[in-house]
Amino acid sequence: MSKTFSWSSIAAGFVTVLVGFTSSAAIVFQAAGAAGATPAQISSWIGALGLGMGLTCIGLSLRYRAPIVTAWSTPGAALLVTSLAGVSLPQAIGVFMFAAALAILFGITGWFERVMNRIPLSIAAAMLAGILARFGMDVFVAMKLQFALVFAMFIAYLLLKRLLPRYAIILVLGFGIALAALQGLLHFEHFHVALAQPVFTMPEFAWSSLIGVGIPLFVVNMASQNAPGVAVLRASGYSTPISPLISWTGITTLLLAPFGCFALNLAAITAAICMGKEAHEDPNKRYLASIAAGVFYLLVGLFGATVGALFAAFPKELVLAIAGMALFGTIANGLTVAMANERQREPALIAFLVTASGVSLFGVGAAFWGLVAGALSMLALSWQRTKPENVR
Repeated sequence: MSKTFSWSSIAAGFVTVLVGFTSSAAIVFQAAGAAGATPAQISSWIGALGLGMGLTCIGLSLRYRAPIVTAWSTPGAALLVTSLAGVSLPQAIGVFMFAAALAILFGITGWFERVMNRIPLSIAAAMLAGILARFGMDVFVAMKLQFALVFAMFIAYLLLKRLLPRYAIILVLGFGIALAALQGLLHFEHFHVALAQPVFTMPEFAWSSLIGVGIPLFVVNMASQNAPGVAVLRASGYSTPISPLISWTGITTLLLAPFGCFALNLAAITAAICMGKEAHEDPNKRYLASIAAGVFYLLVGLFGATVGALFAAFPKELVLAIAGMALFGTIANGLTVAMANERQREPALIAFLVTASGVSLFGVGAAFWGLVAGALSMLALSWQRTKPENVR
């Protein structure tokens, strides 16, 4: 048991939830508000999302012995903020169920997996590095804003990577929290203990909202969340079958949608935290980190408002710094894999640059367009005109 148990896995799971929640919870609150949800219903949304993420992280990771991390769809939430105006809450719930049903369809039929399996590993790795590049750079952006805190954490990280590499992230996190407390940067004024109460909303199905919001929500979720999530898995060396993952996240969303679970998908950025050496030295044991993340997500669901206040107490710069440092190794590995094949190096570079640019077209994020740009570049550079046989 001692060989299986790992504090570094628990740390990676906690950082995964910390980054996932603090980076996008505000957008979820906005989406719920756009649908006309009451404070009690918003609490139910967080509870349902936490429950769904927790169960799928734990269940899928145990089933496939791989670090499967799920997350709410941040691009999907951003879409809902602008698309739910004039849509009633029951109709919004109907939209969530419709998009989930489409995801189940694409999972069961294997359509999505067949497309993703055609993407070369170098392109997937380049896209992964492009997604995470901003998080690595944010360490030094945060250093400009809170120099004493972040610089001290960075020096501690370098020393601990040399002395105790397996526990570097959890020790740097603890050091950062202690230092932030000494500097008066922790704010627990709004911290309180409160259980989330589920609120059921009977769905309504209106063709206008299903077509106008449901289909775009499904497309954004698959292109901006699930596609990068699959690429992260592949780039990290895990050959887990994709169709069951898509199906189970869709089924979980469908069941919890009446309580406010608008979209569960494969995670990309936060998943990468659980797939590096910092999570566990043994790649076959890194699923312990995603299980830990699942447990923390269950706590988020159970104590939605409480956990929200707890995470809000941490200074933003601390979160940026710990996320970036936790991803240094994964970024380096992604770039190494992307550039390993000389013939695919330039398409991989293009995929990396497009993804890192943050460009968004037609409501679909940069990760998807990085994959497209890399694939098209590879086709263009590898295509050769064949001469007729009678030409000598």
